[in-house]
Amino acid sequence: MKKNLRIVSVAAAALLAVAPIAASAVSTVSAATTVNIDGNTSTPVAQNTDVNLATNFTAIAYVAGQNSARGTNGVVSGSVTATYNGQSYTGNLTDGNAKDTTIYSVSDKKPVDVSSSAFAAGQYYAVIKDVSFNFGSQNAYKKLTVSLKGGLLTTETTDKKATPAESVTVPLDKNGVANFAEVQTPNFKAVNPFSTSTVAWYQNNNVVTSANVTVNAGNNNLVNVSQIVAALNGYTAHELTRGDNGQVVSKPVTSPITAAAVTDQLKAQNIAVDGAGYFTAPTSLSLKFTATANNSNASAELPVTVSIPNGKVTTVESVSKTIMHNAYYYDKNAKRVGTDKVTRYNTVTVAMNTSKLANGISYYEVIEKGKATGKYINADNIDGTKRTLKHNAYVYKSSKKRANKVVLKKGTEVITYGGSYKFKNGKKYYKIGADTNKTYVKVANFD
Repeated sequence: MKKNLRIVSVAAAALLAVAPIAASAVSTVSAATTVNIDGNTSTPVAQNTDVNLATNFTAIAYVAGQNSARGTNGVVSGSVTATYNGQSYTGNLTDGNAKDTTIYSVSDKKPVDVSSSAFAAGQYYAVIKDVSFNFGSQNAYKKLTVSLKGGLLTTETTDKKATPAESVTVPLDKNGVANFAEVQTPNFKAVNPFSTSTVAWYQNNNVVTSANVTVNAGNNNLVNVSQIVAALNGYTAHELTRGDNGQVVSKPVTSPITAAAVTDQLKAQNIAVDGAGYFTAPTSLSLKFTATANNSNASAELPVTVSIPNGKVTTVESVSKTIMHNAYYYDKNAKRVGTDKVTRYNTVTVAMNTSKLANGISYYEVIEKGKATGKYINADNIDGTKRTLKHNAYVYKSSKKRANKVVLKKGTEVITYGGSYKFKNGKKYYKIGADTNKTYVKVANFD
C-alpha cells in the first residue's frame, strides 16, 4: 500500500494479483478493478462452481485538529478474497482512479468524502464500479455462482434493471473473466484512533462477564437456534465513553447474539443444524459472543453456557491411559493430523475401547471434556504388542549398559511398545516394561 492513501485513491483502485506467476499481469492503476484468480496456472474449475467472495476493510475516521490545527483526513484500506475449490486468492486495493469507488454512510445511505469531517467514526460501505475476476482462459464461457455475504453484486449487462444480490450466477467471457458493474461491500467501521471508549455486557442493568441460560429440547432432543437467542434476550452490550464534563455516556452496540452466529458456532463444533435452525442438542453447550464498539476497536466477550436438561447425553465413557511411546494424532481415515504428538509417560484420556481404522490397525479415540474429538492414537503406543523372543535377550538401558542382570529366555512372551528406537550403536531396540524405567530389548532377538 502507498502511504497516506485516502479512500478517494484507495478503494477505486485495481487489485494486485497474488496468484502464482501472473502478479504483474494486472495494472495497479486502472479504471477497471481486477482480481487475477489463477494466472492461467490452476486446474480448470467445474461448471457452476460456487465462488465465495469476502472483503476486508479497515478505516480511520477524520480526526479534527486542535488549537486551530488542520484536521487529519480519513483513511480506508481493504482487500477482496475469492475462494473456490478450497483455494483462496486475495487482491489488495491500491492507488487508482477515484471515480471508481464511492463510500456511503450506513445511517443515511449518502455518499461521504473521507477527507472531510463528515467521515466521522461509524459504519460505512463502499460501492466499487467495474470489478472483474479473472479465472483464466481455460475456464472461458463457464457459468459460476458468485456470493458476497453481507454485500451486493451487480452483473454487467445492457439491461439497466439488473438486480443487485448477495449471490448471482455470472457467465465467464472468452478470457475466463467474470465482470461486475458494481460490487457493494459489507458494512465496515471507521474508528476514532483516539477513542478511550470501552464495551461492557449488561443484564438487568448489572455488568456481567458470562452468562448461563437453560433451554428445553423438544421431540428427539431437538432445539432451535432461535430458542438460544431468545434465552439470551436480556443480555445487551454497551459502549461506554467519558464526555468532556466527565459524565459517562452509554450507547448500545449491535448485538452479536444472532441465529446466524449461533448456527456458525454449532457447526464449528460439528453439530449439524438443518435449514430451519434445528439441531440435536447435547445436555450442555458452550458459546461465545464478542460485542464491538461503534466508534472504536474496543470489544468485550460474553462466554455462554447453555444447559439443556433433556438434551441427548453425548458424554463418552473414557479412561486415562499412559503413553508408553511418543504418539502422533490420526484422523478417522488413519491419516496423521498435524505434527503435534503426546510424549511418552504422559497421560491421555481416551475412549474405553479401541477402534479399527481404515488401515486395519487399532486406535484409541482421544476424549476431551467427555466428548469425542475425532483424533486417534495408535493403541500400540499405549497397550503395546505381545511378541515372542526367538533368542535369549538382555535388557538394556542404553546401547552400552544393561538395565539389570535379568536374562529373558527364548520363548518368553514380552510386551513391546510402539515402533523401535535406533541407538547410537546403530542397532534397533523395543521399549519394554509398563513403567518409566529405561528398559529395552534388541529387535533382533524377536527375529
